[in-house]
Amino acid sequence: MSHGTTRQPPSKIVCVGRNYRKHAEELGNVVPERPLLFLKPPSSLVGSGETIVLPPESARVEHEGEIGVVIGTRCRHVPEDGALSVVAGYCAVNDVTARDLQRLDGQWARAKGFDTFCPMGPMAPASGLDWRELEVICQIDGERRQHGHARDMAFGIPFLVSYISRVMTLEPGDLIVTGTPEGVGLLSPGSEVVVQVVGVSEVRNPVAAATS
Repeated sequence: MSHGTTRQPPSKIVCVGRNYRKHAEELGNVVPERPLLFLKPPSSLVGSGETIVLPPESARVEHEGEIGVVIGTRCRHVPEDGALSVVAGYCAVNDVTARDLQRLDGQWARAKGFDTFCPMGPMAPASGLDWRELEVICQIDGERRQHGHARDMAFGIPFLVSYISRVMTLEPGDLIVTGTPEGVGLLSPGSEVVVQVVGVSEVRNPVAAATS
C-alpha cells in the first residue's frame, strides 16, 4: 500500500471537521467554537491510482477534498507562532466519508475509517510555500465539485498544528487533514475522483464497489 511520499507511514491521521463555514452550512451544522477533531486509521491510506472501494455497509459514500499537512518533527505543545517549523510539507487528501453511517452512528470512526477511505497524494516540501495561498480543488470525472482556499478556514494551519500538539504528541510523518470546502457529493462505481492542492500535490483515484 502506498503512503504518498511521507518518509514513513503516519502513526496517526488527525482530521478537522467543519473547518469551512459553507461546508458546515451545507450539512446543516455550524462552525464549532474550537477545532472538531477526529481520527482516521492509517489502514485507510491509499496512494494515487489506487481504487476507492465502496463498502456494502453504506449507500452514500462522499468525497471530501482537503489540504493535508505532514509533520516533520516530533513535537508537543507547539506555540502557534512556531507551528510552521514542525511542518514538513503539504499534500492533497480525500477524506472519503460514508455519510449515512456518519449520521446513523453519531460519531465518525466507522464512517471515516474504511480501508481506502484516505487517498493521499505526494508531499511537496513546505519550504517556499505560504499556507494561506494553498488552494484545493476536487473533480469527479473532470467536473469541478469543490474549490476552497486555506485562507478561508475557520482555524488556520498554524493554529491547528499548535492546538493538536497540545492534545497529542505529533510524530514525523503524521498527517493532519484540515477540513473540506462546500460541494461534497456522491461517489459512484466507475467514476474517477481527483483532489488537487493546486501546483502542490494531486491524488487521483478510480471508484469501485466492493466485490466481496
